[in-house]
Amino acid sequence: MIAITLFVGTNAKAQSHPYLFFTPKHIQNLKSRIASDTMMNNIWLAMKNRAEQSVSTGKGGDLREVALTYRMTGDKKFADRAKEMLLPILQKQAWDGLDDRTPRWNSALGTAHTLEVVSNVYDAIYDHLSAKDKKYMADRIVELGIKPSFGDWIWEPSRIHSLNAMGHNWWSSIVFQAATASLAVMNEIPEAKDWAKRAMEASKEWFYFSGSVLENKPKNFDDNGGFYESINYASFGISEYLFFRVAYTNALGAIKMPYDSLLEKTMDWFIYNSYANSGSLMSVNFGDSGTTVNGDRPVKLMIELGFDKPQYRWYLNQIGTKYPFKEDLNVNTALGLVYEPTKKMAPNNPGLNTAAIYTDMGWATMRSSWDKNATMLAVKSGYTWNHAHADAGSFILYHNGENLLIDGGNVSYGNPAYSDYSVTSQAHNVVLFNGQAQNPQDQYHAVKNVGHLYNLINGDDFKYLLADATGPTSQYFLRNYRSFLWIGNVILVVDDVKAYDYGKFDWLLHYNGNAKKRGIDLDISKGDASVIVRPLFPETLPNGYPHDFPEKMVLEERMGVKDHEPDVKIPYYAISPAEKYQQTKFINAIILLDDKNEVNNGPSLSSMASAKEGRSNLPIIEKLEGKEYIGVKITQDGKTTEVYFNLKADGRLMHRDSHNEMNGWQTDAYMMALTYPEKDQKPTPDNVTGYFVSNGSYIRNNGKSILGTLSKVFMYASVENGNADVILQGQPYVNATLNIKKPKKLVLNGENEAPVYINNGLELSLKKK
Repeated sequence: MIAITLFVGTNAKAQSHPYLFFTPKHIQNLKSRIASDTMMNNIWLAMKNRAEQSVSTGKGGDLREVALTYRMTGDKKFADRAKEMLLPILQKQAWDGLDDRTPRWNSALGTAHTLEVVSNVYDAIYDHLSAKDKKYMADRIVELGIKPSFGDWIWEPSRIHSLNAMGHNWWSSIVFQAATASLAVMNEIPEAKDWAKRAMEASKEWFYFSGSVLENKPKNFDDNGGFYESINYASFGISEYLFFRVAYTNALGAIKMPYDSLLEKTMDWFIYNSYANSGSLMSVNFGDSGTTVNGDRPVKLMIELGFDKPQYRWYLNQIGTKYPFKEDLNVNTALGLVYEPTKKMAPNNPGLNTAAIYTDMGWATMRSSWDKNATMLAVKSGYTWNHAHADAGSFILYHNGENLLIDGGNVSYGNPAYSDYSVTSQAHNVVLFNGQAQNPQDQYHAVKNVGHLYNLINGDDFKYLLADATGPTSQYFLRNYRSFLWIGNVILVVDDVKAYDYGKFDWLLHYNGNAKKRGIDLDISKGDASVIVRPLFPETLPNGYPHDFPEKMVLEERMGVKDHEPDVKIPYYAISPAEKYQQTKFINAIILLDDKNEVNNGPSLSSMASAKEGRSNLPIIEKLEGKEYIGVKITQDGKTTEVYFNLKADGRLMHRDSHNEMNGWQTDAYMMALTYPEKDQKPTPDNVTGYFVSNGSYIRNNGKSILGTLSKVFMYASVENGNADVILQGQPYVNATLNIKKPKKLVLNGENEAPVYINNGLELSLKKK
């Protein structure tokens, strides 16, 4: 059913200004708070002093601060000064527009920014204005701001934009600031109230915009709340709506909207994509964003609207006030001071899962814990267009308080390095073939075949994620799959790549801090944070002079552009096989170093299979190779995990099964991992404490079936201390058996289940609900 909403002009009941932001209730609340809060009082006094200077000199000053000082003091000199500052803005011929577009754009972001200031100040000093001034200012706000905005973006028959064309942050900013201004002038312009209501109704279409096939546009929001344009533009665009929602609530009363639950998920998305260290909060900076960008403003506005959750308080507590981002609702600004949330105890952690996936937009994060200075891995394989870069399959690593393995970032849009470097695949941690990955046109015209993320598994000591970057790179790649296996202090990055012809593959690594080759390793460190990056397949780095080991991997230093500093060149690495391949596998180990792995001034690191000289307590990593399989054996903290990559399961066979035997174990899985006690030397059905399969239907050993299911599944099973914790993913209907010792407790996909047995095998079922 299609709902058509009609808005009929009515005489709006006169409201008592101010009713947008500096309402009597909010001003009284601020007065009460500064009486008992020294920090807020000091900020207020500094703000008041700046307003006094603006009045006394007749120069400078912040319009919002001057208007707030009037509401706080009642002193008319501040209202006079605000009016004096406001009039030149209202006397302009036009506020903004784009003359280089056909038809001309009569409004742009400058219009929205001006409306945000003007409508707030007009509302704040309204009671000091004459009837003539009120009408004049209201008419000018309509003429210069509301009509150009709604005329271009909402109203018929003048509208030139659709959600399809500009259904992202511009639409939100321009439409919702015009709607807020409509509320400001509805006493003088009665029909303006209906304009605001029309914009609120249109907000549903913005939140639920589902994309366009013909125009290669994605939907605005992932079903789990993510916003594809980046943390930066999500914070801006969503805040523009929430400011309107706050003004609407203050002026007309509280409302409920059908997308409110989506908004709450979006606040969690900001949190999942944040990293707390001992200094300040950092955020995942995929796309046109930055590491210091955050969701401070939308979270505070959500709290103002009554959506207050413990994780929001944790998040704001991590942001603090030291490192304000330009889009923050920072307490040092007039609006930030008024809308600073009342003090409330923040929990020690947000109480959320340690991993999250956004399958519609292709983002995921995994972390060791929510503690400060923990480890977080962020992965992106999704959409490319506008603010979303050509970074399918890329990853970022945060460790011990630092962003060590980084995104290439971005620079100002007018700088040539933005188009030539920042948005390209070369600026991200991806695999190139003959120097290419995604087509450079994707960022402008949009990628048709998007990337995807699948099968997030978040175990206590084992995590897995599959990234498919084949679609965006299909001009060069037949296969471009990247698997992440996080096992204890080791993250394996497994790339399964195939091109149309023979050529050179490059594995790119962008880093922050210092990097040094030590034997077969790359040591990367910044501050107290260090990781080792160790290539394993197709080969290791040479342990000596490269000339003496021509078969080993080639380490090449290349130069890129520093994030937000285009004049500063920084190095990054390309790690490449010595030979040309059409199809190959990269397995690179990222070893997470903590305070147990101290760096001494010892000899260079060289041994691959034993604890390194100069470090202690390092995981022991060994290469495994056999008939049609490769793998890695990791020993750490009393446990050994053997990871096998089945070369018969990488798509090279059609209409034949991928059955393979690896070290006495049989499977048809793409990958298999077995964890067992280090003291036992090898895995057996009696000692394995962790089973993992990626796209497999069985695991067997000496004729004994361990896992059996008709369709291939992704599974991780931890079977320790008489308990079985199983994560099982597959088609909507799956019946699987897992032959393990009968557990006292079974947890399947996070839910407690009563164990059911078939022929001594534990029955596991997935049924579509």
